[in-house]
Amino acid sequence: QVRLVESGGGLVQAGGSLRLSCAASGSTFSVNTFGWYRQAPGQQRELVATITYGGTTNYADSLRGRFTISRDNAKNTVYLQMNSLKPEDTAVYYCNAVFLFPTRSSSWGQGTQVTVSS
Repeated sequence: QVRLVESGGGLVQAGGSLRLSCAASGSTFSVNTFGWYRQAPGQQRELVATITYGGTTNYADSLRGRFTISRDNAKNTVYLQMNSLKPEDTAVYYCNAVFLFPTRSSSWGQGTQVTVSS
């Protein structure tokens, strides 16, 4: 079974930084695309950023410049560096992994809480 485990969430003051990590395990196949998503209470889950196996990135327009996604393919791990955090960034952040082999599949982590205080 594929397992995604997020870490790095917590409480931070506005203007501060956090780095989230997500490690994928349970598969000998590489993650094709990693993604970070977030969901605030009562809100729809939204895309934060994605990164392909080759390193191509995509960001939500409102977050580009403050957030940076990266990955270490040798470790099957994706990171999200979050800088200049704002209270509106408060949400549960979820890691997503898309595999192409042995068949196309998608997995989600349990999420990690990020709370930004004013």
